[in-house]
Amino acid sequence: MFCSAQKLSSLRGALGGSKVKAFSRCQSDSQSGCRLFAAKVQPSRRFGASVKRCRSDLSNITTLTPVSRSCSSKPFVPLASTLDRLPAAYQPPKTGFISHLPPSWIPYAELIRIDKPTGTYYLFFPCLFSTLMAASYTASTPSAVLSTSILFFTGALIMRGAGCTINDLWDRNLDPYVERTRHRPIARGGVSPVNAIAFTGIQLLAGLGILLQFPTSCLIYGIPSLLFVTAYPLAKRVTNYPQFVLGLTFSWGAIMGFPALGVDVLADSGAMKAVAALYASCVSWTVLYDMIYAHMDIKDDVKVGIKSIALRHEKETKGVLSVLALLQLGFLAASGSAIEAGPIFYLGSCGSAAVTLGLMIWKVRLKEVSSCWWWFKNGALFTGGGIATGLFADYWVNINQPYSKTDQLAAEAALS
Repeated sequence: MFCSAQKLSSLRGALGGSKVKAFSRCQSDSQSGCRLFAAKVQPSRRFGASVKRCRSDLSNITTLTPVSRSCSSKPFVPLASTLDRLPAAYQPPKTGFISHLPPSWIPYAELIRIDKPTGTYYLFFPCLFSTLMAASYTASTPSAVLSTSILFFTGALIMRGAGCTINDLWDRNLDPYVERTRHRPIARGGVSPVNAIAFTGIQLLAGLGILLQFPTSCLIYGIPSLLFVTAYPLAKRVTNYPQFVLGLTFSWGAIMGFPALGVDVLADSGAMKAVAALYASCVSWTVLYDMIYAHMDIKDDVKVGIKSIALRHEKETKGVLSVLALLQLGFLAASGSAIEAGPIFYLGSCGSAAVTLGLMIWKVRLKEVSSCWWWFKNGALFTGGGIATGLFADYWVNINQPYSKTDQLAAEAALS
């Protein structure tokens, strides 16, 4: 058995000023009741002297010596169960895109989650939905739709990275205590808070550069979203429903497609109804998928005091997910009705969303981290891809009709 926590704590306190880690193990022999050992470890820039932040593994041990002369000379070998419980040290990626970057770039690439693009997809899809819906509403040219979509994807990539950096700055004192986040660059000391703030500024300037490529009216609609980007990490500390704030943030692109294609949302009642319904649909979707995502950290969130809808409704999660899915589908259908979408939209977009959401809610195993992650990651492509495909098909049929909306709009303009 292991020595008492009090004895081990005393030894750690005595050695806290040096690169030394203490281990203890009780020995039931006649010569001593307990043997204490100190293991000198390799110095590491990533880990401070503080015991709270020290996460070196036993592979760093170079010497092992008894502290007391009364101890037996039998060498100490840590039990296998002890090794299993010790957290592994951070290891730089050895495969994938990031592994080929210069070492000094790797922490910043990890900070913006460039190796985990799912968040970028979730941020991009509302922009794409809005663009395709506006394109069908205005009969925009395919080249305009393509160029607008590329700009939106670039902006989503940049702003998602900025949001991750801001989130990690807020959570830098909490992430070290959560299994999934303890190796994030700021949490492990790979990027200092000052450098992270400077990096955020660079990303926001890059995002502004993308925004300036759109019509000027997009500035009016786009800049307020920064308030939600900054507020989301704070919401996790003060409300049980931070996913709703995340939904307001990640769904902002649902507003942007119409002004990006020249529609004055405030002056066009049809466009305003479509935008409002699409935004509400995307907010419902965001809360839904992030509720599943939050189940991956539910045990650690309890320990560190982070609030979430998954904790608040842990016992009735699937019921809540079902309600959110119904809201998403209802608002999505309402947005299509506002722009007089055709049957392809309802069959392709609404139908595919109903199938994929229902399958996800039925199949996801909320107690298993791997299952939650799989459905969160692939749900973006299943549901988002289905909605986008239906919208594109409706747009394509619309602009290729013998008497398309382009002709209708031209006739209305001639009569006015």
